[in-house]
Amino acid sequence: MKIDDMVLVSIDDHVVEPPDMFARHVPAKYVDEAPKVIVTEQGVDQWVYQGNPTGVSGLNAVVSWPAEEWGRDPARFAEMRPGVYDIHERVRDMDRNGIIGSMCFPTFTGFSARHLNQHQAEVTIVMVRAYNDWHIDEWCGAYPDRFLPLALMPTWNVEAMCAEIKRVAAKGCRAVTMPEIPHLEGLPSYHDIDYWGPVFQTLSDENVVMCLHIGSGFGAISMAKDAPIDNLIVLATQISAIAAQDLLWGPAMRAYPDLRFAFSEGGIGWIPFYLDRCDRHYTNQRWLRRDFGGKLPSEVFKEHSLACYVTDPTALKLRHEIGIDNIAWECDYPHSDCFFPDAAEKVHGELAAAGADDTDVDKITWQNSCRFFNWDPFAGKKRDEVNVGALRARSTDVDVSIRSRADWAKLYERKGLVSGTP
Repeated sequence: MKIDDMVLVSIDDHVVEPPDMFARHVPAKYVDEAPKVIVTEQGVDQWVYQGNPTGVSGLNAVVSWPAEEWGRDPARFAEMRPGVYDIHERVRDMDRNGIIGSMCFPTFTGFSARHLNQHQAEVTIVMVRAYNDWHIDEWCGAYPDRFLPLALMPTWNVEAMCAEIKRVAAKGCRAVTMPEIPHLEGLPSYHDIDYWGPVFQTLSDENVVMCLHIGSGFGAISMAKDAPIDNLIVLATQISAIAAQDLLWGPAMRAYPDLRFAFSEGGIGWIPFYLDRCDRHYTNQRWLRRDFGGKLPSEVFKEHSLACYVTDPTALKLRHEIGIDNIAWECDYPHSDCFFPDAAEKVHGELAAAGADDTDVDKITWQNSCRFFNWDPFAGKKRDEVNVGALRARSTDVDVSIRSRADWAKLYERKGLVSGTP
């Protein structure tokens, strides 16, 4: 398959939420309690909820920055490429990158809304609902043929979670983001059927996928105090295996046949060894008498799971052993792992090197994702209207220059914008 003929759907990107996102979605009585962006004495734009601050690190918004400026220090809106927080500019960037569809995980709330859920009160349920309304109705709703909606959950309240799953499903949302390892957040583990059972059942009933994004489970990595950040970034992908273990060997995958899980940004390289180990353990340690319904653990995992990767050249050679129907590609825009504006070239190169034929390419680049999340990338259009070549042909004017943070800020000011209010 030629690069221009590919169809790309990314099921893991990110939005850096614009400061006015709550303005139209929070009831008047709660407006003063809504998360808001303040400018600190150091001139940094910072989200604050219930007195707790959270920043946007440079690694979350690096698109079009020179690599030497990447880092964990906070980023101002003025320093970011507008496609990071502006929906219209995001679509233009997607066109230039050759991507027709995108699922966007949150930023300031934490990937599983932990920054909100630390404040366990009725007002937080209101804010979770408001976030979801903004994300579904405004961010995705501006271009419903380009985005797969993703909802947050009030993870500390089972009744509220179930109600919110039903509510967002009625709005057309087929995915929620949840903690990888909830007991690290002071919640019951996924082995606790009394707590999570109603949630698992509601997700199954409403045909909604449970997404687990790396990062929320960082606490599982007990690093040396003098370990570099490299350890955290490299080992974060292994947390997907820990999350999978709780779901596969707990009740989730074994007791809920219609429940589905998407492992986000963990890659696919961990899967072959993990499944081999699961099957060996199951067949060898018979004294434990685990019940997988007459199937191997690997078979049950494949029935429930989708795993996405940014780049995984070695594992792609094992795509059929992993499960050709269980693999999906992601871009991770605008994070430090993403490729822009040459994502199509990177994807094509790895799949070609792995010997993937056109059937395998289509499954990995769009079919598996769209089947799993019940989303149509064509939306009444023909393939040659949404493929890489077509999208790039209409976006030749998109500027992809590398600019320093200071240069982005100058452009921002030139457009008459004020830091913190894009």
